[in-house]
Amino acid sequence: MKPIFTLTGNLLWEKKLTFPDWAPGRTQRAAAESFQVGGKGINVARMLAHLGGPVTALGFPGGATGAECIAWLRAKKIPFRAFRTAAPTRIGIVVCAGQRRETTFFSPDQPPAAAALRGCAGFIDARPRRAALAVCGSFPGFDKPAAAPLRAALDRWLARESFLAADTYGPALAWLATRPLDLVKINRQEFDALFPFAARRSSVSARLRRACERWPVRSWIVTDGPRPVWFVEKKSAVPACLAPPRVREVSATGSGDVFLACVLHALLHRRVTLAHAVTFALPLAAAHASRPRVAGLVTNKLLKLRS
Repeated sequence: MKPIFTLTGNLLWEKKLTFPDWAPGRTQRAAAESFQVGGKGINVARMLAHLGGPVTALGFPGGATGAECIAWLRAKKIPFRAFRTAAPTRIGIVVCAGQRRETTFFSPDQPPAAAALRGCAGFIDARPRRAALAVCGSFPGFDKPAAAPLRAALDRWLARESFLAADTYGPALAWLATRPLDLVKINRQEFDALFPFAARRSSVSARLRRACERWPVRSWIVTDGPRPVWFVEKKSAVPACLAPPRVREVSATGSGDVFLACVLHALLHRRVTLAHAVTFALPLAAAHASRPRVAGLVTNKLLKLRS
């Protein structure tokens, strides 16, 4: 099976605190807490591991929080290649309370150190041609000079016709979209940001056709929460959409990552068409949204139903 690597440019040390209720201006005492390592590429790798097949997550841990992330990934037996950086891994505090909406607080982003980026570039260069790589999540400093070796490694990856996907935004997406990626999967907000404000009045379908004309990306997928998912292949430039199953949403956080993992698994391991990959991924992503955030990824029982 084709080995898949996920690259997380913005690793997350994440603590979830659960309260019966809370109010601003008071001391709050949690009833429960839990910890996990976050970041889009980590979530995608975890789901790919559930689905089966070789997968390794790449990331840039730093400081004491980074060391905790590495220990947690090892304990969970999630294959991970660390490129250590100077700044501590960012912190995320997730607050849940009764009927209140889940709220997350992040510490400031820190770009990976130049040495860590060079190490990652060398690792990517050494991977076999048949491997696949997905650039996932925000990537602080991607457009800065320190990241030039990594950008060059991604260009070399494409030059040897290895599979490259992206689910990112900002400068990283702007740069990657100018390359012949096999797949860009983004949400509606990130897709809108690729176009001038006036052009956003056009339908998603019309703008997907425009994207096929403007950028060399081979396939696009645009998700929009519980609304229909749009997708298109450059070779046909005929957009299509599929509606996800209706579920009672508990927490949508991470559903996009489950969706991307399922699409990659279907494309690379099941060798199906883009439309079939989206069809395979939608029920699993919807199922994830119907579960509490740290209850884990979709259950093995559900995976068996989709196999």
